[in-house]
Amino acid sequence: MNRLKAAIVFTLLIQISVMGAPKKAYPLRDAVESTPRNGLPNVVEKLKSGKSVAIAYFGGSITAQLGYRVLSQKFLEKLYPEAKIKGIHAAIGGTGSDLGAFRVQRDVLRHKPDLIVIEFAVNDTHKSPTNIHQTFDGILRQVWKADPKTDILFVYTLAGRDLKNLQAGKFQRSASAMEDVADHYGIPSIHMGLEVARLTAQGKVVFKAKKGKMSQVAGKELNKDSSEVKAVADKIIFSGDGVHPYTDSGHGLYQASIARSWPAISAAGQVGPHSLPDPLSKDHWGAAKTLPLSVATMTGNFEKLDMTRGIGKRFSSRMDQLYKASSPTESITFSFKGQQVAFYDLVGPDCGQLSVTIDGKTRVVRRMDKYCSYHRLARLVVAENLKDTVHTVTVQVHPEPLKKETILFPNKVPDMKKNPKKYEGTNWYVGGIQLIGDLVESPAKQ
Repeated sequence: MNRLKAAIVFTLLIQISVMGAPKKAYPLRDAVESTPRNGLPNVVEKLKSGKSVAIAYFGGSITAQLGYRVLSQKFLEKLYPEAKIKGIHAAIGGTGSDLGAFRVQRDVLRHKPDLIVIEFAVNDTHKSPTNIHQTFDGILRQVWKADPKTDILFVYTLAGRDLKNLQAGKFQRSASAMEDVADHYGIPSIHMGLEVARLTAQGKVVFKAKKGKMSQVAGKELNKDSSEVKAVADKIIFSGDGVHPYTDSGHGLYQASIARSWPAISAAGQVGPHSLPDPLSKDHWGAAKTLPLSVATMTGNFEKLDMTRGIGKRFSSRMDQLYKASSPTESITFSFKGQQVAFYDLVGPDCGQLSVTIDGKTRVVRRMDKYCSYHRLARLVVAENLKDTVHTVTVQVHPEPLKKETILFPNKVPDMKKNPKKYEGTNWYVGGIQLIGDLVESPAKQ
């Protein structure tokens, strides 16, 4: 080898040692419609015995629709006519398993469900597999510490971006990561979108109607059916926006997958408490908790909203309290020891920007996005994966108003022009502090 070649090889070796080997793509699971694993033995035993059963549906906007959630309950009511089945709506549009880990106690476990159906595959699309392991691990450990006899079922949905993988015989990345958790805990799973992808490839399903449009990720507008668009021969119209199935046709396909999968899942497992193995993720979110704002130092004229009327009433099913801040004189400050901090809040048309400071470093974040012609629940992450030391957080309303017409979806801008007062303001609506860690009380709070 001459000197030039040797120098080139040496340089490449140095680069590899510094940069590291190329990152491997996360291995996608082979696509199967269902895997029974340890089944749902406890809830099936109660259903067969004609007992009262509570089923919590925990997920995002697809679960919030009057779709598979309602259809699957009716399916079980017909299959087990002697049982009394109560459905618990525990879904929030536009949110994933990260918020889920913080709200599972309030929105799910306090209802003492016999079965929890978990759906976050679409909303967790952009989360890393590591993060999905952390959040799902945390959710499951909270559930089985509260009641080890509670059965759990994972259901996976799809968006247009997932068709390619499913049609190639592979799950999308989020569902693949969730399958790791399902394997570890013995949780049965159903991919409700696999048959949709297959029928779409065969030309029997129109996945997105030509005149379909993005509507909302929360509210009654989600509940549309395929009568809104012109039928295409004898094809099934799945959705209007490539995400949310029509309540009659698209969700009918989702429910059909549950019906096909039920015999094998309902026959699996043994009645009794589920064992709680060691965590899949050592830094799981099992200690996630939401604290009231009263634990912090609040300056300025925060308005505590009435939870029996107006915007407070709209979100009272998901929040115990809600405050409104409007000007830079309003701020929240507190210290905590732990790895993560966030706020449970709202985004909406009259919201603005915030100055968020942690350990002396400040950034500006906005509390409005392209969907915000209405208010919806959200999560403002201040910091994650922190060192387990004491951190100080301050959040203050930022005085500079947003250029909201440049943020909204184009089809939302006409509403802004028609109702300009609706979009005025730099408000922040906040309901709680989310921690993985412990509050460090200030002298004023002691």
